Amino acid sequence: MRRSCGARRYVFNRALALRKERYAAGGKHLSYADLCKHLTAWKAEPDTSWLKEVHSQVLQQALKDLDRAYRNFFEGRAELPRFKRKGKDDAFRHPQKVELDQPNGRIRLPKLGWMRYRLSRLVEGEVGPVTVSLKAGKWHVSVQTEREVEKPVHPSTTLVGIDVGVTRFATLSDGTVIEPANAFRKAEASLAKAQRAMARKIRFSSNWRKAKAKVQRVQARIARIRSDFLHKASTTVSKNHAVVCVEDLDVRAMTASAAGTVEEPGVNVRQKAGLNKAVLYQGWGEFRRQVGYKQEWLGGWLLPVPAPNTSRTCPEWGHVAAGSRPSQSVFRCVACGHAGNA
Repeated sequence: MRRSCGARRYVFNRALALRKERYAAGGKHLSYADLCKHLTAWKAEPDTSWLKEVHSQVLQQALKDLDRAYRNFFEGRAELPRFKRKGKDDAFRHPQKVELDQPNGRIRLPKLGWMRYRLSRLVEGEVGPVTVSLKAGKWHVSVQTEREVEKPVHPSTTLVGIDVGVTRFATLSDGTVIEPANAFRKAEASLAKAQRAMARKIRFSSNWRKAKAKVQRVQARIARIRSDFLHKASTTVSKNHAVVCVEDLDVRAMTASAAGTVEEPGVNVRQKAGLNKAVLYQGWGEFRRQVGYKQEWLGGWLLPVPAPNTSRTCPEWGHVAAGSRPSQSVFRCVACGHAGNA
């Protein structure tokens, strides 16, 4: 499996370098079909004949990933593709020829044979592409399936609005408050300790790799806690409300650095950096994404509301005024006197 990850990373990086070289020389754009021809030649080279030891699907999927990454870049959905590093996002994918034996907890992958896995949930429908990934020293397998379902009808008939924040993760318009998990804040001390221990080791030594593995375990635990919290919160909201309204926040713009430039340095840089970290670790974007697809599964709706002036508008009469927010948590309309939690 490590060999498959390494071969996939090598093919992706070599194809990316080739595309960059062609672009710099003003040459022809290389399509996925063109790169497949190069892949065949790479396998025939004596120095890279070890690529034959890995299933061809894994290498072809690496080229497809690169082609998709460039397409996302040109369409404005992502940044320019970058070279992959060993130890980060190690994974490989098999689009077909995968067998699943759920009663015995086994999965068969091409060239790897039958392997046991721990079943986290029942796999329903026809098995499609399977992705194997390495995270913090543990192997994970993700099975994509296809099945037909009837058009759902949401069991609820209520509508609710959600305001996300840092002190309170989410406040619903019916008065419900979802407190944040604060996974990073609780583990920040242990993470800092592990990172300091890693910094004192000689880079790439045996002890450095052990220290790095410890840092990764702490980071993986933080990620699991946050993921568990977001799934539980989004599932609760989706099951109880047919229509969910959320602020259409631009989190990327909200968390932009305040450092400024040499000519025009920013103000309150440290405070803004702390706020940015708190916002990013809440996972607002992921929460909205999860609520969206879970509402679709249940037959409900997710309605984004334009963010400008949402915190300054009176819900009773619609009067907009900055003075209606005397504090971070209090709203008091300057026109009609309506008061409530902001």
